[in-house]
Amino acid sequence: MHFQGIIIAVATFLIIGVFHPIVIKAEYYWGVRCWPHFAILGVLLLTGSLFVSNTLFAAILGVTGCSCLWSILELFQQRERVRKGWFPMNPKRKGDK
Repeated sequence: MHFQGIIIAVATFLIIGVFHPIVIKAEYYWGVRCWPHFAILGVLLLTGSLFVSNTLFAAILGVTGCSCLWSILELFQQRERVRKGWFPMNPKRKGDK
């Protein structure tokens, strides 16, 4: 039996689950100005996935890279959720309203 598909599916689920709190914390501490870090890391991971011969590792790198890029959109959406009062605003960043 080949378990690569199941491993990739579980890894994808876990990666997406890990990025949810990362985006919340990143927006809380740094606001949306940290989006270039997500962009750079995402591009590096996607590029790295092109050069890895192991399919499983390449898929995990690709999923993580895409999750980094998707997190950029989520950062801006998280800012809106904070503005609506759904999430707490960092009191040290009151000027970011």
